[in-house]
Amino acid sequence: MDYINLDKIIKEGNSKILKRMPKPCVKLLKLYIREQEVNRILTKYSDSQGIDFLLNIIDELNIKVEIEGLDNLPEDGKCFFVANHPFGFVDGLILTSTVGRKYGDFRAIGNETFLLVPHLKSNIAAVNVFGTNPKNYTLELQKLFSTDMPITHFPAGLVSRIRNWRVEDSPWKKSFIKQARDNNRDIVPFYFSGRNSRLFYTIFLIRKTLGIKACLELSMLPHEIFNKKNKTIRVRIGKPIPYQTFDKSKSLHDWAEYVRKHIYSLKK
Repeated sequence: MDYINLDKIIKEGNSKILKRMPKPCVKLLKLYIREQEVNRILTKYSDSQGIDFLLNIIDELNIKVEIEGLDNLPEDGKCFFVANHPFGFVDGLILTSTVGRKYGDFRAIGNETFLLVPHLKSNIAAVNVFGTNPKNYTLELQKLFSTDMPITHFPAGLVSRIRNWRVEDSPWKKSFIKQARDNNRDIVPFYFSGRNSRLFYTIFLIRKTLGIKACLELSMLPHEIFNKKNKTIRVRIGKPIPYQTFDKSKSLHDWAEYVRKHIYSLKK
């Protein structure tokens, strides 16, 4: 079964660049993003759902995960579990599987493209990271925030790029601070060590230099998944930050930056 069909995505999408792409280039892009391999894996685990599916993918890629600070996960899972976003998929795989194994279930605020993967559909709280969220997305998120369900989140929205000559997230969206405060959710910080390939960042720097707005480097993210095969990913979990911390002494934006800097301090 073709879970990922690039021809269909191009046909139904809004990208003028992809629609103008010659067929030989589309074929090369399919090879590069490993469309066939991705579909093979998704088909292999077609009977797996949620946490079981996540763990199967980690095993399939033979990724070894070393986590420091598991004892910092609170017994009450009504929290935001937030992290930096260096990889684009593998960090989400590890974040959600870690939270899911601890609490038995979870919801991940994630890019709406993950709805293409039925194995995870029931665990995804979809958002449009490139534009305005449709009304149904917003309503579902509001319902979710008021529950006791553990929520995983990458507040940057997009995978890390080169910033100030370092690989780090862009400024974080502030909304998770407001929702933590309004819904009595502590924030549990995760820090992921590592980065994507040099080619990923080279493409990013070239397109920024040329003033190209389309995020060409994002087409490499499926390729980056397989770059992590047989690798060790190291994670550090910090102590929960009580929601009462986020008082009126700072703006929501400043509190979001506070949490972002705190997570990067876990690197030390």
